[in-house]
Amino acid sequence: MSRVSIPKKLRRQLYFSRPELSQILAAYSARVAAGEWRDYAIDHLAGSATFSIFRHTHENPLFVIEKKQRHPKEAPQFILRDRNKVLCRSSAVGDVIGHFNKLPRLVTG
Repeated sequence: MSRVSIPKKLRRQLYFSRPELSQILAAYSARVAAGEWRDYAIDHLAGSATFSIFRHTHENPLFVIEKKQRHPKEAPQFILRDRNKVLCRSSAVGDVIGHFNKLPRLVTG
């Protein structure tokens, strides 16, 4: 299978906007306060931006929220991944974050 690459001058960095990042960090901080998550990383690549969530600093990410945009004129798409499995896709970051409420939570007693 061949892969067509995008020419360098057409590639551009994609970032999370301030409202998007605000929503992601609000959901993240609630889980940090509950003791479920501990660390995060933000990466910006050509055509995508990722927010990785970690339980422990030296592990693989539990979840990755990815923002992808193939062409500058089309709307970005948000993807929630659990390691390599796609859990949710949406054109709104709120829908992806809302999927966290459907996932099982850590119970302490």
